[in-house]
Amino acid sequence: MNKITRRQALSTTAGALTVLGLTAAATGVATSAAATPATPTPPGTVDEVYQGRRIQIAQGGGGHHGGHHSPGQPTVRIDGRELHIMRNADGSWISVVNHYETFANPTLLARAAVRDLQGAPLAPFGGAA
Repeated sequence: MNKITRRQALSTTAGALTVLGLTAAATGVATSAAATPATPTPPGTVDEVYQGRRIQIAQGGGGHHGGHHSPGQPTVRIDGRELHIMRNADGSWISVVNHYETFANPTLLARAAVRDLQGAPLAPFGGAA
């Protein structure tokens, strides 16, 4: 009589679980792809939720903070409040939340600001209430 060994039983079970896991992952990807909104965001804009905070970045504008920014400067908002950002001469970015660390793009800068704020609301720039 042919008996199955414990090793064979475990490897068969592991293989079956792997197949089930891969199938579930593929189904999850297909479901999330189907759930994406029909209206795409315009190129150069970001609208995401990071660590429970909404980050919105819009290109162009240049009219924020009293209009003293050059055209093409992105507007970064965290939970609807504007984050003042500045571009350095080397092309890196800094913000009022952290002047001592530079970032390659405004999206990375906004995510770092969310982490540094640790849940605190973003205070208005310039003392306005």
